[in-house]
Amino acid sequence: MSIVASLAMSSPSTLAANDLRAAMNTYGDLLRSHRDVINRLNVYPVPDGDTGTNMALTIESVVTALNSLDENARLGEVAGTIAKSSLMGARGNSGVILSQLLRGLVAAFPSEGEVSAPELADALHHADELARQAVVRPVEGTILSVARAGAQGALAHKDSLVELARGARDAAKEALAKTPEQLAVLKQAGVVDSGGTGLVLLFDALCYVFAGDDLPTAPPVDSIEVHVHEDLSEHSTELRYEVMYHLDADDTKMTAFREVWAGLGDSIVIVGDDGLYNCHIHTDDVGAAIEASLDAGRPRNIRVTDLAEQVIEERWVREATGTPVEEPHVDAPTTSVVAVVVGEGVGRIFRSLGVHQLVFGGQSMNPSTSELADAVRATGSSQVVVLPNNKNITPVANQVGDLVEERVAVVATNSIVEGFAALLAYDPDASLEANATAMRASACNVVAGEVTRAVRDSATDAGEVHEGDWIGLGASGVLAIADSIAAASNQLLATLIRPEHELLTIIEGDGATPANTRRITEYLAEAFPQIIPEVHHGGQPLYPYYFGLE
Repeated sequence: MSIVASLAMSSPSTLAANDLRAAMNTYGDLLRSHRDVINRLNVYPVPDGDTGTNMALTIESVVTALNSLDENARLGEVAGTIAKSSLMGARGNSGVILSQLLRGLVAAFPSEGEVSAPELADALHHADELARQAVVRPVEGTILSVARAGAQGALAHKDSLVELARGARDAAKEALAKTPEQLAVLKQAGVVDSGGTGLVLLFDALCYVFAGDDLPTAPPVDSIEVHVHEDLSEHSTELRYEVMYHLDADDTKMTAFREVWAGLGDSIVIVGDDGLYNCHIHTDDVGAAIEASLDAGRPRNIRVTDLAEQVIEERWVREATGTPVEEPHVDAPTTSVVAVVVGEGVGRIFRSLGVHQLVFGGQSMNPSTSELADAVRATGSSQVVVLPNNKNITPVANQVGDLVEERVAVVATNSIVEGFAALLAYDPDASLEANATAMRASACNVVAGEVTRAVRDSATDAGEVHEGDWIGLGASGVLAIADSIAAASNQLLATLIRPEHELLTIIEGDGATPANTRRITEYLAEAFPQIIPEVHHGGQPLYPYYFGLE
């Protein structure tokens, strides 16, 4: 029997350090198994489809940190690790709120000894209060409503840990079921709140550890129907960007910081204390959102996500997102290259073009600055070029130079095919400056395009898009709309190709087939005989084809 299972069967009367660790490990397992289901439910405040991913990655940070502790670590050490790692590892709006709930939960736990049922009930109440304080404009029908119900359920059943956990779980589930009645956007979509769904799993984990109750099994993603209509726009944000960063700040200046942010956007969550904060906002003014931090302290690990683009890219990230990929040891060149990639095939192509370290990441799952810094150090070179391959990762990449001893130059590639083009000018024996100049010039010679499937109805400059349509994307947005992959690809290429273009790089991803590729190349031969197509297998999720015109 496993350690977690044996703990579950023992029905402890007090919460000890090992119980807390077991609960976090179990919660991490549940979030991983339910991640895609929670993503599917996400329609508020922005239908970006990554709530499950963000909550899972936030807890993954906690679990990883706990695994580094001695197995006999005291309760205070475990609690402190949970508080710190959840703050530093929080991702997205849901992850930041979850981190505040966890920080509030363990805040009053003693350094030594154990926690009684009444004390745990008080801790859940404290977590609820802190989470609401962290959100500038709390909204009912969200994870906050589920957290409050869980805390109240715990307070009403604090005679034993078993009854407390079950009372909290049952109250949280009841509150979750009511979320469609609190938010019209949920009712019209026919779903419950996604963040609240993820939080209920925490109470399921406590019931497993304290009482041995069965753990829930995630339903098939395809069994969840989400009805999203155009008139939901009045309930959802129209703000374009998600901005997140850690802020080293003077605590006395945070009230003024909150007031400034309150005028810049919504979905504002600010978590932390003692000089370190995790800050999240949706806004149209990225510059102002970052500049506001300078009056309070120093921002770091800045992440900027284009929410409009994130809508069409929600499940590409693999389990090892953000982890540098190891390679056999070779002598480091004068200048090395670190590239951010998505898809195993894409990674192999970058390897073949001379990249020394890969970091898996992309649009809706930007790698952190520290992850990129680790990859830079792993190259073994004193000079390193970083290719972000996504415009939203460039701000994060620009912070790397301040964290490492190596000299770093960021070549701000906005797509995978721009990254390929940049590498055509790469010379491992040349200096950092020479490589950066040549690679930037080479990347500018590419016109990039992508084909993917629309996840919901919307209006674009190219016309009305309906859920299930295939759409072709260029630098300016949607350029082609069709009912098949090949038709969308050919329409897109017809828009992008200019007389001076000669070479088309085609990167096949999920959904690409030999028949579709043949339809594209046959169309090119007839309509644009001067174009020479070059086909590679990339394996990227969600995007059947990446195109690069040179």
